[in-house]
Amino acid sequence: MTDVQALRVRRERLLGRNMSLFYDDPVHLVRGEGVWLWDADGRRYLDCYNNVPHVGHCHPRVVEAICRQASILNTHTRYLHEGILDYVERLTATFDRSLDTAILTCTGSEANDVALRMAQAVTGRTGVIATDFTYHGNTTAVSQLSTRMPPVGGYGGHVRHVPAPDAYRPLGGEGGEAFAEAWAATVEAAIAALQESPFGFSALIIDPFFANEGFPDLPADFLAPAVAAVRKAGGLVICDEVQPGFGRTGAHFWGHQKAGILPDIVTLGKPMGNGHPVGGVVAASETLNAFRKAFRYFNTFGGNPVSCAAAMAVLDVLEEEKLQENALHVGAHAREGLQKLADKHGLIGNVRGSGLFFGAELVLDRQKKTPASDIATRVINGMRERGVLMGKLGIHQNATKIRPPMPFSRENADLMLAVLDDVLSGL
Repeated sequence: MTDVQALRVRRERLLGRNMSLFYDDPVHLVRGEGVWLWDADGRRYLDCYNNVPHVGHCHPRVVEAICRQASILNTHTRYLHEGILDYVERLTATFDRSLDTAILTCTGSEANDVALRMAQAVTGRTGVIATDFTYHGNTTAVSQLSTRMPPVGGYGGHVRHVPAPDAYRPLGGEGGEAFAEAWAATVEAAIAALQESPFGFSALIIDPFFANEGFPDLPADFLAPAVAAVRKAGGLVICDEVQPGFGRTGAHFWGHQKAGILPDIVTLGKPMGNGHPVGGVVAASETLNAFRKAFRYFNTFGGNPVSCAAAMAVLDVLEEEKLQENALHVGAHAREGLQKLADKHGLIGNVRGSGLFFGAELVLDRQKKTPASDIATRVINGMRERGVLMGKLGIHQNATKIRPPMPFSRENADLMLAVLDDVLSGL
C-alpha cells in the first residue's frame, strides 16, 4: 500500500466516508509558499485553484501578524479590544458609505446564516430566493438554499430557486436587455409565489459574480431589473462576496461593484484572513441594529484579536503589493491566452471571467453548445498530473475554474496555459 493509499484508508476510518478529495489521484500536500504548493515527495505544483490564501500561501506578513498577536492576547469580544474596531473601520471604508457596520464571524457559512436572519429582522418575513446552482455554506439555514445536495426532509417551503444565469445559453435570446429582463421575470415570479405563501418575501441572496454557477460574463446592468423587483417588493439584497471579494475581479474591490448594484447586506469568508478562520457580515447600521434587537447573537471567537490581526495584514498586503491591479492585468493576459487556445482547440466553447477568476467552458459541439462534463474532469486531472492544480464548476460542471492566489504572475499564467494546451492536445 502506498503512502497516499494508507492516508486515504486512515482518513476514511477517522473522518468518515464520502469526505471529498480533489483529483482521481489525490495530492498529499505538506508545504505552501506564494502561488506554489509541495507534496510529500517534494514535487512542486502551481496553485491555480485556491482563493482562501488570498495574498498567497503562508504570506510572511500575515504569518507574522498572527504570531505576534497570538503571543499577546486572544479572547472573545465581550471584552473591549481595539483590534476589531480598527479592522471594521478600515473594512467598511472599502464599501459604499451606507454599509457602515459589521459583525465578524468565524466562517462564511455563519455570515450567510446571520445575513438571512438580518433580512428576517428587517422585513418580518422569512421567504428567500436563491439560484438553483448556488452554494452559500453548511449551516442548516443556508443548506436550504442549495439544490446540489437537497436537505434531509426536503425544503422548508420558505425557499424559492430561480435558474442560474447562463450567458452562453441566455434566457430571452442573445440580447443583453432581453436576457436581463427574462432573468428578472424569474425573480418576480418567485417573489409572487412567496408573497402568496405564509412565509412572505425577505431577501434575494446571490454571489454577484455567480462563481459556483460558472461565473458567466453578464451584460452591463444585468442585475438592475432583478434588484429593482426585490426593492419594490420590500425585500433585501444579500451579496455573498466570499469568492469575488477583496479585489479578485481586478477592476473592482467587490463583486457587487463590478455588477453595478448596491446590496443591503454583504457576507465575507476566509479569504479575508488568508485562510485564518474569519468571516463577516457588512450592513447599514439600521439593518444590523434591527438584527441585534430581534436576535440574541454572540459568536465566541468571531472577531477575536488574532483573526483581526490576520485580516488587517491581508488589507496591508493587498494595498502595498498592488494585488488588485495585478489581478486586473494578469487576468486580462491569461484570458487572452485562453482565447488563443480556444481558436486552436474545438473543445473550448467559451472563455470568461474577470481578474484572477477566469476559465473556459468545455463543449462537445460548439454549434449545439453541448456540455463536455466528463472531458472537463479529464482536463483537471491531466493538469494535476503535469503539476498544475485547478478545478471545474458551473451549471453543467464543464467550466474550468482558475482562481489562483492574488500574487499570480504573467509567467505563472503562461506556464498554466502551456500545460493546458498540452492537455487539450492530448484529448
